[in-house]
Amino acid sequence: MNEIIVRTDFPRNVREIENIWIPMPDGVRLAARIWLPEDAETDPVPAVLEFLPYRKRDGTVERDALTHPYFAGYGYAGVRVDMRGTGDSEGVCEGEYLKQEQDDAIAIIEWLAAQSWCTGKVGMIGISWGGFNGLQVAARRPAALKAVISLCSTDDRYADDVHYLGGAQMIDNIHWGTTAWAISMTPPDPEIVGEAWREMWEARLNGNGIWMEDWFHHQRRNDFWKHASVCEDFSQIEAAVYAVGGWVDGYTNAVFRLLEGVSAPKKGLVGPWAHKYPHFAMPGPRIGFLQECIRWWDQHLKGIDTGIMDEPELRSWIGEALEPAPGYETWPGRWVADPSWPSPNVSDLTLGLAPGKLSFGPSEAAELTICSPQDHGITAGAWCPYGAVPNQPTDQRAEAGGQLVFDTEVLAEDIDLLGFPELEVKLASDKPVAQLAATLSLVAPDGAATRISFGVLNLTHRHDHLDLAPMQPGVPEVVRMKFRSIGQKLPKGYKLRLGIATAYFATVFPAPEAATFTVHTAESRLILPKRAAAAEAALADFLPAESATPMASTQLIKAAPYERSVTHDTVTGVTTYHTVSDAGRVQHPHTGMIIQQIASETYAVNPTDPNTAVAICTWDKEYARDNGWKVTLSCKATVRALRDVWRMETEFTAKSGDEIVKQESRVREFPRDLN
Repeated sequence: MNEIIVRTDFPRNVREIENIWIPMPDGVRLAARIWLPEDAETDPVPAVLEFLPYRKRDGTVERDALTHPYFAGYGYAGVRVDMRGTGDSEGVCEGEYLKQEQDDAIAIIEWLAAQSWCTGKVGMIGISWGGFNGLQVAARRPAALKAVISLCSTDDRYADDVHYLGGAQMIDNIHWGTTAWAISMTPPDPEIVGEAWREMWEARLNGNGIWMEDWFHHQRRNDFWKHASVCEDFSQIEAAVYAVGGWVDGYTNAVFRLLEGVSAPKKGLVGPWAHKYPHFAMPGPRIGFLQECIRWWDQHLKGIDTGIMDEPELRSWIGEALEPAPGYETWPGRWVADPSWPSPNVSDLTLGLAPGKLSFGPSEAAELTICSPQDHGITAGAWCPYGAVPNQPTDQRAEAGGQLVFDTEVLAEDIDLLGFPELEVKLASDKPVAQLAATLSLVAPDGAATRISFGVLNLTHRHDHLDLAPMQPGVPEVVRMKFRSIGQKLPKGYKLRLGIATAYFATVFPAPEAATFTVHTAESRLILPKRAAAAEAALADFLPAESATPMASTQLIKAAPYERSVTHDTVTGVTTYHTVSDAGRVQHPHTGMIIQQIASETYAVNPTDPNTAVAICTWDKEYARDNGWKVTLSCKATVRALRDVWRMETEFTAKSGDEIVKQESRVREFPRDLN
C-alpha cells in the first residue's frame, strides 16, 4: 500500500492559533483552532471549516494535524471548531444534527467571513458527522458558504444512517448511541477554559441526557428524522458539493443520490476505502486527496479554473475479486469515470431465480421455504468498518445453511458492476412482522465466498417508512429491495451467489417472531447494475497521498491487539459476537494530556428464539495530566429485544480523581412499533 508523503514546504508559511473563542448570538462561546498563512492579514484567504463534537484538543488532534496545516500552506485558513457542549466549547449538546447545531455553524461562517484575514468566502469539509452537517448547513444557504466536501455521510438520517436499516432496528444504534453518550459527557480541558472546567462538565453531565432514547422512541421515518435529511429537498443546496465515499464504508449510497438530486455544481468520488479520509485510509490504494481538495477549493473559493469541473462527474473504483478476510491493506482494481449519475454507461442485467440457481435467462417456477436461525449473519462483521481493525465480513460459506442459495454457472466473461443491485422477490410470510435479508457473494473456484453487497428490509416498511403495512400471513406479495451500492468486477471463472434469509444478526436485531418465507421463484429476479467494460475515460491518475507533518505522541501503555470473536455455547445454544478495542495509554506532548480508552461490544442470541437477542456496549475513558488532574467516565448500555418492547438498561459513572461526580442507572422500555 502506498505510504503518505509528508510535505513540509508550502507556498505560504503557516501560523497556528491554538484556541480562539467564537461568540454565538446567545452569548455561548465556541472553541476554535485555526491554521492560516502568516501573511493572511495583508493577503486574505478563504476559510475551510470542520465542525465536530469529537474534541479538537485531543480527539481528532492527530487527524487535524495532517489536514488543516496543509490547507493553510496552500492559502486557506483551516478552522476546526468544537460543537456547542463538546470539547472546550461552552453550552450543552443535547443531540445530533439539531437546529441549534446548524444555527451555530451559520454564525461561525458569518464570523469567519468577517475576519480581516478572510476573503469572505468559506468552505466546509468533514467526514461522518462533519460530512453530515456540511450538507445540512449548505441546505440552510448561508451567503458566505460557497463549497462543501462531504465524506462518508448521508442525505437521509433514517433510511441510510446508523439507526434503522430498511426499517429494521440496527445494532449499531446501540454501539453508536453508547459512543455518542460517552463523547457528550467528557469535560473541557482546564488548560483552555480554566477553573470553569468543573462547572462546564457538570452542566454536560446533568443536561445532555442519553440521545439514543430518542432514536428508540422514533421508530418510523417521521419529522424527527426528516429534520436535517437533505434528501427532503435537494434544491435547497446551492453550494458546490463534492461527495466522497468508500466501498468498505457504511456511508457510500448517498454519493449516488447526491449526484442525482443536487442541481448545484457537484462531483462524486468512491474509492476502495473504509471510514477514513482517502489520504490515509485502508484498504488502499490511498490517493492525493488533499491535492484534490485544493483543486476543489481553488475552483470554488478562489475562482481559479483548475479543470476539475471539466472532468467526468463521478470517479469510482472497480474492485477485483478478493479472498474472504476480516481486513485488507490494499484492494486491487482500477479507476473508472462516468459523465453523470445515473450513468449512460450502466444498464440493468436481469437474472432469474430457480431452485439453487441464478440464471441469465428467465426464472423457473418453484416454491421454496426458509426460516433462518436467529444468528444468521454472524459472519457479516461491522456495518461500518473503519479500516483500522480487522472487522470486515469473513467467508460466507458459513452462512449457506441458514439461507436460500442461488448460484450462477461459472462466469464465462468478466462483468463490471457499478451502482445499486436490486432484488425483486415474490414471497409470503407466516408472520406479520418479518425481515428480508439478502447477500451477494463472489464464489471462487475453490468455493470460498466473499460478500460484495447486502440488503435488509423490514417487510412492514416495504411500501413506506412512515405508513407501515404488516404482511398478511400466507399471502404472497412482490417486494423490491435495494442492496448497498457496489463497484465490483465479477471475474471470469467465478460464480455469483444470492442468499435470501429471514435474519441478519448482528447487523440488525431480529424481528419479534421467527418467520418462515415461501419464495415464489417464477416471479422473482435479481437486477444488477452492469457497467459497459469499454466505457473508459482518459484521466490522469490521482497524485500520491500527501499530508502535513504528523503530530508527535507518546504511547505510555501499548495498545492491546484488537479482539473479535464468535462463540457458540453448545449447552445453552447461545451465539455471541464480542469485540474489544483498547487503544492503550497515550500522551500528547504538546498539551500534556494523557488519554486511555477501552470499548467493548457483546451481541448475543439463541438461534431458536429472537427474544433472547441482547446488545451490550461499554466505554471506559480517562483524561489526565501529570499534575494530578484526572477524570474518568464509564458508560454501559444494554438493549434487549423482547417480544413487545425494547428494554434499555443504562449505567453511568463519572469521577474527578476518586470523587464520584455523577452516578446513575436507569431502565426504560419502548414499545416495538412493527419492528
